[in-house]
Amino acid sequence: MMTSRTQTIVKGISVLVEGILDDMGFELVDVEFVPNQGRWVLRLFIDKEGGVTIDDCARVSRELGDLIDVKDIIAHPYVLEISSPGVDRPLKKEKDILKAMNRKIKVKMAKPIKGRRNYAGVLRAFRDGMLHVEIEGGLVVLSWAEVDKANLVYEFNP
Repeated sequence: MMTSRTQTIVKGISVLVEGILDDMGFELVDVEFVPNQGRWVLRLFIDKEGGVTIDDCARVSRELGDLIDVKDIIAHPYVLEISSPGVDRPLKKEKDILKAMNRKIKVKMAKPIKGRRNYAGVLRAFRDGMLHVEIEGGLVVLSWAEVDKANLVYEFNP
């Protein structure tokens, strides 16, 4: 669970970098600010059509590193990491949900629904803020507003 200070940092960084990344041809997928092995890590997940390369990550790091420091959003030392969202891409925005239509997803609810918080199945529809997920045994309708975390599930097809 994020503290209010961590949430403020994540929001501030998101607002600061989203337009710049857009101008560079990248989409900001997610921002994390987490403690890791005794140090703080600011992790930006970026994507673009055709995928993200190591060179893309290095370019974005050079472009944004000094800017983030100058804006003084983070008052203590941290490490900046730039990464692709990976094959289990998080679903954060409505456009992410729409891209995931008819694909397998995992959803963790903030509060249990009928005694259950975790669901995995195929996203069949998204209407009026509700995810319609086909799970084993039927269809479940989940409120997007009550989702704690949602990700694509990578399916290997040899």
